[in-house]
Amino acid sequence: METVGLGLHFEDLPVGRRFRTIGRTVTEADIVNFCNCTGMTEVLFTNLEFLAHESDIKGRPAPGALAYCLAEGLLAQATLQHTGLAFLNMELNIERPVMAGDTIHVEVEVIEARLSRSRPGRGLVRTRNRILKQDGSVALVYTPLRMVRCRDAKGK
Repeated sequence: METVGLGLHFEDLPVGRRFRTIGRTVTEADIVNFCNCTGMTEVLFTNLEFLAHESDIKGRPAPGALAYCLAEGLLAQATLQHTGLAFLNMELNIERPVMAGDTIHVEVEVIEARLSRSRPGRGLVRTRNRILKQDGSVALVYTPLRMVRCRDAKGK
């Protein structure tokens, strides 16, 4: 019987392929839980009086790391199950804040794909991932390099 929800194999990720994830709304609870879990207790994320009177950012910002983690979760659900083998490298740029109440999704473009020279049955895939807000503005851009299983190496 076929198992649904499995990830994309190396052969499914040629250079130039583009796709997007579903969206997810960032909540106040997400921000509080993330800050408490990680110890990221910077006043920018924990002190509403500071936000109201001293911060250049007005509203309730989410840490950039939270937006990145939510994006990775959206991608894992859709593209990496059983096929994503390692996260090797990335560059990350934060373009604008994600705020409580923003709905984000990820637009992905494959910008590099090559077979591994040292690991048979594995490919290396780099993507440009753009986290967009509901208004179409870009919040974060990151370029992960992942090791991905080739289709003919399912059980290896």
